[in-house]
Amino acid sequence: MQDAEFSKTSTTWASSADANSDLAEANVIVSKLSDEALLKMEVIQSLLENSDAYGGLRQRTTYTQKLKEAAEKLGKSVRTVRRLVDKWENEGLAGLVQNQRVDKGKHRVDEDWQEFVLKTYKEGNKGSKRMTRQQVFIRVKARADELGVKPPSHMTVYRILQPLIDKIEQAKSIRSPGWRGSRLSVKTRDGKDLQIEHSNQVWQCDHTLVDVLLVDQHGKILSRPWLTTVIDSYSRCIMGINLGYDAPSSQVVALALRHAILPKQYGSEYGLNEEWGTSGLPQHFYTDGGKDFRSNHLQQIGVQLGFVCHLRDRPSEGGSVERPFKTLNTELFSTLQGYTGSNVQERPEEAEKEACLTLRQLEQMLVRYIVDNYNQRLDARMGDQTRFQRWESGLIAEYK
Repeated sequence: MQDAEFSKTSTTWASSADANSDLAEANVIVSKLSDEALLKMEVIQSLLENSDAYGGLRQRTTYTQKLKEAAEKLGKSVRTVRRLVDKWENEGLAGLVQNQRVDKGKHRVDEDWQEFVLKTYKEGNKGSKRMTRQQVFIRVKARADELGVKPPSHMTVYRILQPLIDKIEQAKSIRSPGWRGSRLSVKTRDGKDLQIEHSNQVWQCDHTLVDVLLVDQHGKILSRPWLTTVIDSYSRCIMGINLGYDAPSSQVVALALRHAILPKQYGSEYGLNEEWGTSGLPQHFYTDGGKDFRSNHLQQIGVQLGFVCHLRDRPSEGGSVERPFKTLNTELFSTLQGYTGSNVQERPEEAEKEACLTLRQLEQMLVRYIVDNYNQRLDARMGDQTRFQRWESGLIAEYK
């Protein structure tokens, strides 16, 4: 396969999550969501997150309680939330964005009301005092009655308060507990602790610019490619990759996810001694706060496929996904012709002269290293299991 053909795959999954018909419907991806639609999507993800991973949402005994919490967050009745869930199940994301006004999602309320809402919440939560969003809305309604005017809706009050609440919760967050023996816990930006207990529970993703100059099929120097990896936090297996010239974006992340999710098969030209073997769907997708990971596109893929997107609480918590890049650089990339080193100012003079690898050739070498070496190697924290053995043993029965 020529480089042009290999790079052409970057258009797949660029606008929708079409891994295959069993994993996702070909829903239209909405380019921009209103605040209300985003809040609805957040509620759907919350229900997914707290649902039984191996049964339907409606089979859970706690579903009624979760619906009540969702209704409180949206400021709607439980019946309305049930209809919202049914609409999403039947229509997908389109059910959350139909019949929206052009100005939907904007605070259509004057600055005096915004100031009153924020001040009321701050004053109501000083010291040992505690005031909820609903109680703030009641104060707003009472104030409007005094003035003889129509009050802002509860949804508007909630939207005004949400950035302040997020900021307060982030300030309360503590350093991630990290490894506790053989168990790992990671903290999200919104203050949640994800206790990692099995394979395909929490996947992480990141990008790096590979320190190898590549050429086209005629030997002309092109540039250094970008590598995106998806890591299983429980086993530290590399679940999937995307290698190409496109800079990091939600489309590139989608391609890496697609590769991680689907079973992987390679021809004899790869010279593999083992099989990659990993596949499936994560429950949580844990990343840094780059715009590619904060995009509506990725959130929509998560809703469609059934996983919840989380942002890391702080950069230092990305060690599990960043460490493989160092290993790949030391053990593979630095041994190849065209290696530039990480410091451009100290780039070897022979790097451009020796560059001879195409994107396709580098991809074959990378796959071979991951399958036969990296995933088959013992991890210092994993005891006597290789990364792949830990991933395979850590699968829940229904995922096998």
